[in-house]
Amino acid sequence: MRETSPRHEKFFITQKGEDVEAITWLDGKVRLLDQARLPQHEAFIETADYRVVATAIRELKVRGAPLIGIAAAYGLALAAQEIEATDKESFLARLGQAAQELASTRPTAVNLSWALKRLLARAEHSASPNEAQRALVAEATRLHREDIENNRRLGAIGAELLPQGAAVLTHCNTGWLATGGYGTALGVIRAAWERGKLTNVYVSETRPLMQGVRLTAWELARDGIPLTLIVDSAAGSLLRQGKIAAVVVGADRIAANGDVANKIGTYSLAVLAQENNVPFYVAAPTSTIDLSLADGDEIPIEERSASEITSYGNLSVAPAGIEASNPAFDVTPHSYVTAIITENGLARAPYIESLVALMKEGSYA
Repeated sequence: MRETSPRHEKFFITQKGEDVEAITWLDGKVRLLDQARLPQHEAFIETADYRVVATAIRELKVRGAPLIGIAAAYGLALAAQEIEATDKESFLARLGQAAQELASTRPTAVNLSWALKRLLARAEHSASPNEAQRALVAEATRLHREDIENNRRLGAIGAELLPQGAAVLTHCNTGWLATGGYGTALGVIRAAWERGKLTNVYVSETRPLMQGVRLTAWELARDGIPLTLIVDSAAGSLLRQGKIAAVVVGADRIAANGDVANKIGTYSLAVLAQENNVPFYVAAPTSTIDLSLADGDEIPIEERSASEITSYGNLSVAPAGIEASNPAFDVTPHSYVTAIITENGLARAPYIESLVALMKEGSYA
């Protein structure tokens, strides 16, 4: 590994043949794959500073709802290591401030706040600051491991829904780059490929930041899964021609009634799928389900910088001074969702009942 080193973080670029993981805990430090530099460079950020983790989440160097939660958990564990407090009350107060800073980075993905609440609860149940520091590392590592296990269960459940010889369409990136490992929607696709059921994956480019082009295509090609890259606006034509057996996407937050917030453009795909009688599946861990929100209208939608759509990389592609709207997500009403795939089983309409059942121990199908 070749290294360059700013003050609070180290950057690494992999050499040919090295393994790549989206996130790794390294005894007091966390190593993050810088996804903003893919696919040109497989580069890493290594840091012991939770503020660097927060910046990486905000700047999409780390992205994908489950991975954001894991990164925030490790970030809070890092924050705990630098707090010098002998009494529990002051320790928890400073830890809470760090948690707020991490939580403010991305408002839509509920996995972020879910992970932070889980670690804060663990700290509160610790007898002392020293015990809490050790406990937070253990809890963040446990959360990471659970996510990988949940993804594999989710993938196996979802693969059963796909017909033999299926070609599927997916949007944005939901694989091991976006999770602790294996993937959600891409976990379903990966499991179907491993079982010999899949023939091809149609990958939408996913404007404006090209997560399909840069990340999903890179990930599938790296893993030897056949794919065809398409522009976002080609999806309707392919669905109409009967070339796609199912649409499988991920989620950043799912409301109690089954409305789904996901990468902008997902709603359009759901409408097109229903119009062409193609099943539309959402794959997400139960940590993405937010029963505190009645419907999708209550989900906060992140508005990102206009420069992401007026420019491509460092190249300006729009007339100077124009206004632009850049919501990162849209909400797909539950009526367009065929089923929601989780590690606990499938949820189907009425989602107001099935999602509650899924949140309990066991499965619902």
